[in-house]
Amino acid sequence: MAAAALTREGGEDAFRRLFRFYRQRDVSDLRGVVDFSVPGAQVFRSQLSISSVSDQDAYRAGLQPVSQWKAYGLNGYPGFIFIPNPFLPGCQRHWVKQCLKLYPQKPNVCNLDLHMAPEKTIDLWGQSKEQLRRKGSSKREPRSLLEKLRWVTLGYHYNWDTKRYSANHHTPFPSDLAFLSEQVAAACGFRGFQAQAGILNYYHFDSSLGIHVDESELDHSRPLLSFSFGQSSIFLLGGLKREEAPTAMFMHSGDIMVMSGFSRLLYHAVPRVLPNPEGTALPSCLDQALSSDLPVGSVIEPSADEDWQVCAKYLQSSRINMTIRQVLAEGQKFPEEYGTNGKGQAPFEDSHHQENSRAKRHKPNTD
Repeated sequence: MAAAALTREGGEDAFRRLFRFYRQRDVSDLRGVVDFSVPGAQVFRSQLSISSVSDQDAYRAGLQPVSQWKAYGLNGYPGFIFIPNPFLPGCQRHWVKQCLKLYPQKPNVCNLDLHMAPEKTIDLWGQSKEQLRRKGSSKREPRSLLEKLRWVTLGYHYNWDTKRYSANHHTPFPSDLAFLSEQVAAACGFRGFQAQAGILNYYHFDSSLGIHVDESELDHSRPLLSFSFGQSSIFLLGGLKREEAPTAMFMHSGDIMVMSGFSRLLYHAVPRVLPNPEGTALPSCLDQALSSDLPVGSVIEPSADEDWQVCAKYLQSSRINMTIRQVLAEGQKFPEEYGTNGKGQAPFEDSHHQENSRAKRHKPNTD
């Protein structure tokens, strides 16, 4: 297989070669991509801390009881945990709606802040929902503001220029997302995890996420959590150096990845977004209805039909990813020089995304 041959070549920047291979639109040979729905030789079952999360707290977060989750590791990647869709029926819809309707609202920061007046980015949902609802299949139709959204930052806002967080550039972290993250982290053995920063990435079929390491957090002992919704993607997980060839794996709607320990500081990337493998407009897990019997204290809110129609139309050609981080250890503070960098500037657009139409205009830290 071509991918295997590229992997065997090794040498300088093997990661870049494999990134470019999977980035090609005409690549049909995906046999080298790990699929956790049919685990192979490189995959093994990973143990979870079932007693760390009560069934009630799992239900409140919209998750199945941890005893029912399946978790996997990858040989050669200690600390990496992959959890195929552990969400209860209908609960993924809540997180999709939050990422499109609520989380992009001010005071959170998004890529559109860079080139639009503040009053123009106050209500992206309100300005986009009718256009999205009526949208057809023609690529010539103008894109709505939500379709131009590339990233949103939460909590401690990442400065994509300095590659740092700042004590004085912080807004309240969403309580529902913090609760979800705390339960997933506890189930993976990280009790006391504090969700302090989030980067939401919005992908379309022509989007990619460049080769990078998430090392800006001051505390690397805490895991990085990644949640995916919508269309599928290929995720590449490499080594401590770009010369090491990465392993390719599929991420489908509802899947969760946890990068901790040795795997916390490995190079990774998303070269390609793919239509969901079921061959339908949306994965079947997004068609499931939410139970009418939500537990007391649930963070999950039912989605109005008209809201979900907008979300569903958006997801027909898109993928949403939430990455959640703990920036500081308990009791830790930012060094004094960190507190002088953040004046609320938004990062440069597409610092992580690289799209065909923008590759020449932007020089992001990507492949």
